[in-house]
Amino acid sequence: MVGVHDICARVQNGFRARLGRIAVPETNLNLAVSRVLYNQGMVSSVTRGTHLGPDASYTPTTNLNIAERRLWITLKYYQDEPVLRRMHCISKPSRKLRCTANQLQMLASGRSWSIVKGVIPGEIVIVSTIRGVMEIQEATKLGLGAALLARAF
Repeated sequence: MVGVHDICARVQNGFRARLGRIAVPETNLNLAVSRVLYNQGMVSSVTRGTHLGPDASYTPTTNLNIAERRLWITLKYYQDEPVLRRMHCISKPSRKLRCTANQLQMLASGRSWSIVKGVIPGEIVIVSTIRGVMEIQEATKLGLGAALLARAF
């Protein structure tokens, strides 16, 4: 099973290697995390494809082709520097961190909670709520508690 640590490592390694685009396994979690990165302006595009490259036309994912399906993430650079400098996991399989709505509000306003440092300007925290994977600011607006997944800056 692929976790959030896999996409964090692949995205960070892709930026360090100055790659134009990277491939990650097509899972619901990877799609949701890449959607958040795209909406926050950290990556240029997200497309579906195979292990060979992005699809030219729509191809549905079925049980017969699921092993070779990938999400192709086009990485974003500004003045030849990566937009995303670092992306790492907050929760780990051995230590899952869950927050209430008040604790998320505290983190979003820049204050630390437990072992997690507060969010600084230019940084995003990706959380998993009962309404799906989203950015911490969106979860606090909805008043939801969440599991902390990753942070990127």
